[in-house]
Amino acid sequence: METSLRFIESAYPLTTVRADAGSGAGAGSSYLQQVAELGWFSLLVPEDLGGGSVSDSGVVDCALVATARGQWLQPGSFVGTNVAAHALASGGSPDQQAKILPQLMSGAETATWAYSAPGSDGSATAGVTAVRRGGGYVISGSKTLVQDADQASWILLSADTDSGPTQFLLPQGTDGVHAEPMDSMDVTRRFGRITFRDAEVPAWAVVGEPGGAVALIEGELDVACVLTAAESVGAMDRDFQTALDYAKDRTAFGRPIGSFQAIKHLLADTSLLLEMSKAMVTAASRAVGSGAADASAVASMAKAFVGDSSIELAQHCFQVFGGIGFTWEHDQHLYMRRLTTDAALYGSPSWHRERLCRLGGL
Repeated sequence: METSLRFIESAYPLTTVRADAGSGAGAGSSYLQQVAELGWFSLLVPEDLGGGSVSDSGVVDCALVATARGQWLQPGSFVGTNVAAHALASGGSPDQQAKILPQLMSGAETATWAYSAPGSDGSATAGVTAVRRGGGYVISGSKTLVQDADQASWILLSADTDSGPTQFLLPQGTDGVHAEPMDSMDVTRRFGRITFRDAEVPAWAVVGEPGGAVALIEGELDVACVLTAAESVGAMDRDFQTALDYAKDRTAFGRPIGSFQAIKHLLADTSLLLEMSKAMVTAASRAVGSGAADASAVASMAKAFVGDSSIELAQHCFQVFGGIGFTWEHDQHLYMRRLTTDAALYGSPSWHRERLCRLGGL
């Protein structure tokens, strides 16, 4: 994590993030290749397929990198590329593993997971259907809130079919697949909508067993929850530390504002939210990384808790900063935008609480 932090601070610091905010330019291919050399996209891939992690758990290591990314609001489809790499390593065909997986791990290509559908806040297959035709499939429907929808090299798609949920990996530019950028609350990243208009895709695009992708999708969701929550915790940590420093430095009536009882209590409550969120992400990364029986339940617990707590923490920080926190020139709104968007990605907190009920976790 320290190596990743040093790289981020030198290659893509917050000043650069702010300068690029809203432009949709992204970090560029050089950035992707350099972070790939740090192993950002190979941690969830076993060694026999060219990947590997520092510790015994690739998910734990990947969550640490995600935390570092969140602290400095890094762009790029980190979660999407890792989820796609995990999907190929877990259920991809030998041809997919030989040709596509190395490109993702090297940073030469990226991927995004087209997860959310308009009007749905959690189901991976909602909004899109795939029908068998000849030797392939015809896909129709749409997905929204897709990170780097028009820039990712590959689109991982979960869809409903007559035989059950099926996963597809489609190259950008596939006929009938239309990706368009959309305005987003988070101006430090790029999101968009993907529409599938009777898109004909070959059978080789299927990841895993046709109609039997339930377990694969659930595993991908667990990973996405952990990494997104970890990025949120990184952003929460940085936001809180900035507010804490401000409370020590800003004076009113001849004393630091952090010495006033109301601010003390607010900072104490905020610190508790942060530490509990860190603990939840640690527990979830360990559970998912070890393949624990309750991994999905713990992942949803973390996603729901961090989703709610992150927004509350950012609001507390706004109170500490006062009026200056509401200005464009201050970084506070960038963190609020990131945390609010993360809370909605890969299932809202309320949807994950419902998932817990279905899993028997409550």
